[in-house]
Amino acid sequence: METRVLYEMNKIPDKNIFYIFHFSFFEIILLFTERKKNLNLIVFAFNKSYATVHFLTEIYPMGEKMNTLTMLRQRSSQVVETSDSQSVDMRQVASLILSGGEGTRLHPLTLARCKPAINFGGKYRLIDVPISNSLHAGCKKVFLLTQFLSSSLHQHVFQTYMQGPGAGSIEILTAEQKPSKKNWFQGTADAVRQNIDYLLESPFEYFLILSGDQLYNIDFQEMVHFAKKNDSDVVVATIPVNTQDAKRMGILKVDEQNSITSFYEKPQDNDLLQQLRSPSNILEKAGVASTGERVYLGSMGIYLFKRKALVELLSEDIREDFGKHLIPTKVASGKISAYLYTGYWEDIGTIETFYQANLALTETNPVFNFHNEARPIYTYRYDLPPAKFTTCQIQKSILCEGSIIEADEITHSLLGPRTVIGSGAIIRDSYLMGNDYYVSPVNDHCKLPSEPQIGENCIIKKAIIDKNVRIGKGVQLINKQQLTRYESEFVFIRDGIIVVPRGSVLPDGFIL
Repeated sequence: METRVLYEMNKIPDKNIFYIFHFSFFEIILLFTERKKNLNLIVFAFNKSYATVHFLTEIYPMGEKMNTLTMLRQRSSQVVETSDSQSVDMRQVASLILSGGEGTRLHPLTLARCKPAINFGGKYRLIDVPISNSLHAGCKKVFLLTQFLSSSLHQHVFQTYMQGPGAGSIEILTAEQKPSKKNWFQGTADAVRQNIDYLLESPFEYFLILSGDQLYNIDFQEMVHFAKKNDSDVVVATIPVNTQDAKRMGILKVDEQNSITSFYEKPQDNDLLQQLRSPSNILEKAGVASTGERVYLGSMGIYLFKRKALVELLSEDIREDFGKHLIPTKVASGKISAYLYTGYWEDIGTIETFYQANLALTETNPVFNFHNEARPIYTYRYDLPPAKFTTCQIQKSILCEGSIIEADEITHSLLGPRTVIGSGAIIRDSYLMGNDYYVSPVNDHCKLPSEPQIGENCIIKKAIIDKNVRIGKGVQLINKQQLTRYESEFVFIRDGIIVVPRGSVLPDGFIL
């Protein structure tokens, strides 16, 4: 529903200039008065999730106009009145995004950067998902905890958010050696514990702990409201899963009040799994069919802590991991609840899940949708021309800006920014991440052209081609022998998917 309101202010001089900016879920009216030399901002916010209207009136100096515009989208959702009249002040919530994992199961994509920095969906990075969800929720501060191969991640965050939608909200906490402790982060809980002094310098009431390599679109305001309503010290976000997924996740059981009564990390025993099945009434209350296969509640690795509870738990249990150690400890002491989420969620832990999640975006109605104008996923904006084609046949594919395509066929594939493909090439069921440049700034005396590109008459099927790769003419990446695993200097196969690492060079006529 679209609504437009003209908010009239008294005592405004006759000479005014109005600027109206339309956003996906609210409208900004700017009034400039010559006499005051100030910019009066009146914000009308229509929050679709809670169907409430908010007005916000502020005065800023003229020079702060552009920064203010990027900030107001966040501010409009920071204080929300819920359907049962309980207010949720998201300014009391800080988001902690754990981004320091090595990501060995995603090798070779993580040979040159950490998991959250991997390109996803053509133009995005995995880290954009938790940051965007945090900003949409109105979190006052977003902390990024980084450690392993973090240079690419830091660069992306600075370029995208420090002067953009997250200006003033994002702070990076890197792993560091201290006189009292010289070890790197040993796990999720240890990463938070080593930074607890920095976190407690600000008076946040709640800390939202997220992973940097998951896909979802969650309204964290509802999760905070759930915690307040139940007076929970800790809330664990959960999702219904089947038996196969249950064996690779933390599985929990809850009572009628959504309090967690038991928690087991990756249970393998069938008798134990039977005990952890959720009662049909609890599943049906959340809109999940009790007769289906998803009869377990799996932890999503998303936690909401009260400030005091987080400090006490980190001191009480000095082990390294939330899921393996600290959450089971808290279950034993009580006041820990499960927030049941029934939307799309995916943990990008393997090459196969990464590949499938990317190609799923080419569907007509993808389960994870980047076209949601009300809750966009922010990322770096490329100043590139539109994609250019010749006589290419394109079906069910996504092509990003700056691409130059002379191929014969692109089917069920994603092409990232600046992708260049020569004539006669065929690309099927593949993700090409694109390039950082059209011409390499470094002369490596390679026989191939210095431009990263897919050469003429190449055939690429079921593959992931990382950034800045040069592939010669007539190359065939088709997994001719149907291998599930293969490894060489420049080409890998993981789960039957061909992977060409960042910056690789494949000579003319190469066949795999």
